[in-house]
Amino acid sequence: MLHDPNQMTLFPKLTDEDLEKMKQHGAEIELSTGDVLFTEGDSNYHFHVVLEGAIEVTKKVGAETRVLAVHRRGDFMGELSMLTSSGSIASAHAIAPSRVLQIETGTFKGIITECSPIADVILTAMAGRTKDVEVQLRQQEKMAALGKMSAGLAHELNNPGAAARRAACQLKENFQNLQNLGLHLNSLSTEQLKFILNLQSQATLYAVHSPKLDPLTQSDQEDEVTDWLEEHDVSNGWKLSSTLVCAGFNTSSLDTIADKVPAECLVHVLTWLEATLASFGLINEIEQSTTRISELVKAIKGYSYMDQAPLQEIDLHEAIENTLLILQHRLKKGIVIHREYDRTLPRINAYGSELNQVWTNLIDNAIDAMEGKGDLTIHTYKENTCLIVEMTDTGTGIPPAIQSRIFEPFFTTKGVGKGTGLGLEIAYRIVVNRHHGDIHFDSKPGCTRFRVRLPVEPTVNSCGDKSVSWD
Repeated sequence: MLHDPNQMTLFPKLTDEDLEKMKQHGAEIELSTGDVLFTEGDSNYHFHVVLEGAIEVTKKVGAETRVLAVHRRGDFMGELSMLTSSGSIASAHAIAPSRVLQIETGTFKGIITECSPIADVILTAMAGRTKDVEVQLRQQEKMAALGKMSAGLAHELNNPGAAARRAACQLKENFQNLQNLGLHLNSLSTEQLKFILNLQSQATLYAVHSPKLDPLTQSDQEDEVTDWLEEHDVSNGWKLSSTLVCAGFNTSSLDTIADKVPAECLVHVLTWLEATLASFGLINEIEQSTTRISELVKAIKGYSYMDQAPLQEIDLHEAIENTLLILQHRLKKGIVIHREYDRTLPRINAYGSELNQVWTNLIDNAIDAMEGKGDLTIHTYKENTCLIVEMTDTGTGIPPAIQSRIFEPFFTTKGVGKGTGLGLEIAYRIVVNRHHGDIHFDSKPGCTRFRVRLPVEPTVNSCGDKSVSWD
């Protein structure tokens, strides 16, 4: 239940006298505990006044069912959506045996037009409730977006973290083996040691800089090397063959080694070579993993503009790339990104973290529209005094019948609980109200393009009108 200093404004109660007057306009219905009065998304429902009992109003946001209010005698609900002819933004059910007055839509509108004291109470509550619910859901939308990004980042950080940890454990084991193997090489002459060390150096460079073999060729060469090792009494040759082949060794180069070192040292030399080459590979894997972690941390810092003033000079491309990296866990399942960037665009003064909410909402919606698979093209360019960012997806498109409502608060085409209907409305507010820019779109099946215009100098609205349009 809400606890708000404006509780009396948000949830005023009709007096007993008002209730008696209202009864002549509607019909009384009985509800048992658990009975549903109306459901979120319903387009045909009525104005209700609680006469007895308790009605709980809830809204589903993601996996969470959020309680907006509990209405008791004299409380009313349903007025906003009835007047706007839109679907209910919440659900209501009885949490105790209840008696409710139900008033038809037409009758309710008549009561409002009479401008009676009852109408004043209802209209005042409508304004307060709308604002209160919007504030709550805006915060919920931000928290839900943060939760999704946190889950994705945890996944993205876990992969390189686990790889680095695994490689470090293997590297520790390898160095312990190398200490023992090094003792067996003491019997080699200076020339033989020089030959082996030179061979190791060349093989390390080959493994790093040479292109990888295709799987079939790699497998065939590993089989040949394994057979050669077994013929020369090298036990567990299959464990060595993969590393040796990746480092450029074949049966011919192994024959050269066999000719250069004593037969009794061949096993130790090859095992030592494989261990040192594998160690270099593990070091490279740790470097790549930690670099990936560093990139993600850098992207998080850039995305949130930590330790920076709210308004600062930003690079649009860097901001978009940080957003793509943050959303990588959703993109890599089947979204192909096409970048058409004009790298000559100037930096602009903007609220960086807020603009990143815009890119996040647009990209996230595009992924949903394409159901995780398709092409997302991001095009940037300059037009007069504005920088333009276009995001085009190959999703199902926005039906013409609802295009004029896309930026309305609480309007969503997603199923109940899958969206608050505030993502695009938040994007609109940030672009238009905060940055004096504009956001338009055009859509048809297979091609939806959102176009964001941002003035280079955000203090002046130089990007045209703010109306929604489509080509």
